[in-house]
Amino acid sequence: MSQKNRILSGMRPTGPLHLGNLLGALANWVNMQDEYDCYFFIADWHALTSDYENTSAIEQNRKEIILDWLSAGLTPEKSTLFVQSLVKEHAELFLLLSMITPVPWLERNPTYKELIGELNNKDLSTFGFLGYPVLQAADIIIYRPYGVPVGVDQAPHVEITREIARRFNHFYGDVFPEPELILTETPKILGLDRRKMSKSYGNAIFLSDSPEEISKKVSRMITDPQRAKRSDPGNPDVCNVYDFHKLYTDPHTVEEIDEQCRNAGIGCVECKQKMAQGLIKALAPIREKRAYYEQRPELVEEIMVEGSNKARTIACETMEVVRAAVKIKN
Repeated sequence: MSQKNRILSGMRPTGPLHLGNLLGALANWVNMQDEYDCYFFIADWHALTSDYENTSAIEQNRKEIILDWLSAGLTPEKSTLFVQSLVKEHAELFLLLSMITPVPWLERNPTYKELIGELNNKDLSTFGFLGYPVLQAADIIIYRPYGVPVGVDQAPHVEITREIARRFNHFYGDVFPEPELILTETPKILGLDRRKMSKSYGNAIFLSDSPEEISKKVSRMITDPQRAKRSDPGNPDVCNVYDFHKLYTDPHTVEEIDEQCRNAGIGCVECKQKMAQGLIKALAPIREKRAYYEQRPELVEEIMVEGSNKARTIACETMEVVRAAVKIKN
């Protein structure tokens, strides 16, 4: 039996996960478990890059993420689930990589500029924020994975990781394979207000939301902005509710809604109600699994600790090679 290729990815613990997280990454991770040797980590040190002033929520957010992961279908029988800060070797490799990473590489990072603009209410003029791609590179290459599954918007992160690995190898020998970029499909989905779904925007539907909460949120969703009255024909192509229908409603009903909307045969209120029913039904298995794990906090903690111990074994092996290459003894 051939050995599976290892892949690795992670999420920052900034709160409970929403549909954007599910469709943008988590659902793809779940589907990859049978094909790859999967390592998925909670990047709690990364949460400090922007939330260093108040760290009180990180521990609870860490618990929320692992609950969402397990509820969505990640399983310790198929994947190694671990916590970044429980594998101290990440920090050691980050230090070594920071010695060789040129500052202009970090300053040209498109996400750096984007987040500086988005989070203008925070002081992000810190070394940690500028250098987070170096920590991210350490997170990845310490496991010497075959690849990193990401959406197209995250591709620059993998590329700078490849550049850093290449530069390390140039100085110290062939230690790190350059991880492949594994592009994953991300369905089009926006928040309630048609902006990107985000906790900070207050426009998200969370995996942990109750059916009542989902129905209430869906009722507030913005539809075709040009459709002012029930009798006006609509355009499903510009309606975010219709995009949800395509994901969570059966294809025959989707075709009917498309035709009825264009001919004013269905109103937005009824259309939202139908979509909410489909979404609630689709998320029911996730809610049931979440309830199971919420009642077993010791099991959840055990999964995180065992996964972190397994990950650390590999990280320690890598650092032995790294120290020898850099000629720094233990």
